[in-house]
Amino acid sequence: MDPVIIVGAGPVGLTVALALARHQVPSIVLDEGNGVCPESVRSSVLRAEAADGRSWTGWRTFRRGRELAHLRLAPGEAVHLSQHRLLRGLRDAVSATPLVRLVHDSAVAEFEQDPDGVSVRTGRTWWRGSHLVGCDGPRSTVRRQLKIRFPGHAAADHYAVVTVRADLPFPGEAQLHRDPQHSAGAREVTGRPLPDGVWRLDWRLPVRQPQLTPDALIEHLRATLADWSGGEVPRYELISAADHVVQQRLAAHFQVGRVFLAGDSAHLLGSLGMQKLDEGLRDADNLAWKLGLVWHNCATERLLATYQQERRGSVIARLRSADQARPLLQPGSPLLEARRSMLSGSLRRNAGLLSDGSLGTGKLGSAPAYPGGGRAALSPTLPPTSPGVLVPDVPVVTTDGSTDRLRARLGRGFLVVLVAPGTAVWASDYWLSAGLMPQLTEATRALPLPAELLVTEAYPTAAPHTVLLIRPDGHLVAALRGCHPDDLWTLADRARGGSAELPMPRADAVSAVRVPADQGHG
Repeated sequence: MDPVIIVGAGPVGLTVALALARHQVPSIVLDEGNGVCPESVRSSVLRAEAADGRSWTGWRTFRRGRELAHLRLAPGEAVHLSQHRLLRGLRDAVSATPLVRLVHDSAVAEFEQDPDGVSVRTGRTWWRGSHLVGCDGPRSTVRRQLKIRFPGHAAADHYAVVTVRADLPFPGEAQLHRDPQHSAGAREVTGRPLPDGVWRLDWRLPVRQPQLTPDALIEHLRATLADWSGGEVPRYELISAADHVVQQRLAAHFQVGRVFLAGDSAHLLGSLGMQKLDEGLRDADNLAWKLGLVWHNCATERLLATYQQERRGSVIARLRSADQARPLLQPGSPLLEARRSMLSGSLRRNAGLLSDGSLGTGKLGSAPAYPGGGRAALSPTLPPTSPGVLVPDVPVVTTDGSTDRLRARLGRGFLVVLVAPGTAVWASDYWLSAGLMPQLTEATRALPLPAELLVTEAYPTAAPHTVLLIRPDGHLVAALRGCHPDDLWTLADRARGGSAELPMPRADAVSAVRVPADQGHG
């Protein structure tokens, strides 16, 4: 089969390529740029360890100089890194992956699809692929050629942003100051630490306020630095600056035939501190394993329809939550004035709305749940055994006795995890032949898709002898009490979209496949 063609070499496009490679699917990444990653004001907060990132130790929320909340964060819970460093790291990973071919200076001119694949033209070169993933940003060529509508708000929020090198209080802790006293017109200012003594500062401004002049931006910067440093402006180095309006848009479709949209080409958000890159990476995780199963003939094209159902439904829920929260955080708005008496005593309780988007918590930032049938929901209050939730990262033991983390095993196939207290006490050659393990080993081998069997000492809210079936993107299919091979097989088959007219592949079918990186290239 031909490789998957990815249009766009930003963080989402490169992540899609790397995720496909973990499923042994080759890809071609068409980059209209020259491969250079210039330094800029853009940065991202991720919820996992990342190279060259700054892992925050806490988050502080203030209002008019008074602290409302101080959240302490575990290592790796919120990692902040510059976009250019993220891109360089992803490009290095792509360069080390033989299944990915990255082609620079290759803007897409046109493409066409047929029942067997997709043909894409860049200049005088035609490329042939099994599927096409458009990760080419807000002005997506792929989306425009598909004639997909991209409605939404042209101005949901307004921010002035700088990156600055300075010695500021609370090193390692992000901070948000509501109603800052010395930044006239700013509703709030957020400081997020980056590596090497660099900070990113964001001033949230009225949406209709004109873009700040350079002099006005410097005034905001000096006032904020002085306010945070005991009244005197510390020495600082201004690295970069920008003033931008946040759009909020959602593509009417994420899929047309063999062509998909992901990342900013499919949705735009970022209001109230929401990390739009998070949603793009969730697109990549959701789509890659489904393309992998279809590419290896372990599932039908029917499975791919759940990408739009799950991801578009999740983004709709996220945008709806932002629309509901925004009026509560708009000083001077009619709704807020009408509720001022209520909010004046409850802002401390509602302070989470000011940090949820950045910290990946609550309805503005937490991972979605995919409970089945292609549906999606936000999951800040669902227990870890609810179908569709993102599983916690618990320690696990493999069948050869080695230890690992659950999420480190993701992205290669489905996971079957037995909750078995006391596993760490015994050697694997003992517990592999005890209790449920022999039957569960056979049941895992018999599944209609690639799967790995793991054991864990404990899993939140799960009783001993619970069996968990987990998708390659880390979302729980189901939690079963004990080993029921027929039920496990049925659940796995349902998760791959059904088994109509499919062969029964061996459990190690995908891992055994090796495809040259240049197979099917134009």
